Amino acid sequence: MTELIAKINEEVDVEPTELVRMYRSMLRIRHFDGTIKDLFTKDFISGPTHTYIGEEAVAVGAMSMLTRDDYIISTHRGHGHCIAKGGDVKRMMAELLGKATGYCKGKGGSMHIADFDLGILGANGIVAAGLPIAVGAALALQMDGNGRVILAFSGDAATNNGAFHEALNLASVWKLPVVFVCENNLYGITTRITSATAIEDLAIRASSYGMEGVIVDGNDVLAVRRVVGEKVAKARAGGGPTLVECKTYRWFGHVATDPGLYRGIEEIEIWKAKDPIARFRKDLVARGVLTDEQAEAIDQEAAREIEEAIEFGMQSPEPDLDQLLVDIYG
Repeated sequence: MTELIAKINEEVDVEPTELVRMYRSMLRIRHFDGTIKDLFTKDFISGPTHTYIGEEAVAVGAMSMLTRDDYIISTHRGHGHCIAKGGDVKRMMAELLGKATGYCKGKGGSMHIADFDLGILGANGIVAAGLPIAVGAALALQMDGNGRVILAFSGDAATNNGAFHEALNLASVWKLPVVFVCENNLYGITTRITSATAIEDLAIRASSYGMEGVIVDGNDVLAVRRVVGEKVAKARAGGGPTLVECKTYRWFGHVATDPGLYRGIEEIEIWKAKDPIARFRKDLVARGVLTDEQAEAIDQEAAREIEEAIEFGMQSPEPDLDQLLVDIYG
């Protein structure tokens, strides 16, 4: 039975220090990708680069319920996932700048960051291609019997790909410890979901595989935390997989060079008014967790951290030519 709307209680049973950590993480993502967009337009970054601005609540809310030893599989729009899982923004920046100090020694770029020590099994530039990998990893975790889980991220367009359906089916058959997190930002490249998908709510597809499917407001970080947390706990206990659809929106075009002219200005402004960071900040101030001055200080601190990451990346060495084919072949 698919639960179409996940209802979130007003009470928040989260420690203030954790709430502040989540707020800081969202700001780090916003500043990182805002900077990346600027660096791309100035030709410091080459190759397809996809920003996560507007979707920060999904990564931070979902990842806040994982341990360091849990796994994630990311997507082409994966900077937010990496940062939320604890990734080093200096190494990330160096990687996007093509430097030897980057996560993949400057050879992976924006879409292929991985850090096995943090459980980040990698991002993938092919739509839905990470989902079968996540199922394989989930099978390994199940065989280990250590209670670890994996979050498998994908976009709305991935749900029309055969790999999505194969992954969900097998995960359900074997009751694997995986939570599929669909970031429904309404667009697959330049195509609106209503032009390519016959249903409004993607979570109902879970029922075809005997799997629970839920929908959550992807711009509400605490709602995402609670829903994903429940499904992670279920997976840890051997209850099998879940599909969580997070309704959200990317503020900018598909890639840094895409002006997004296929979208109306009014639509963009409506979603910007739902800014997940501004919404969370307002909530934290209302709850007395932060003052406006403290929230602003955290924002400035996050901005400085990204500035330091840029400096680190710019000063890092280029990869040596003798490293061209190292780590390329398995």
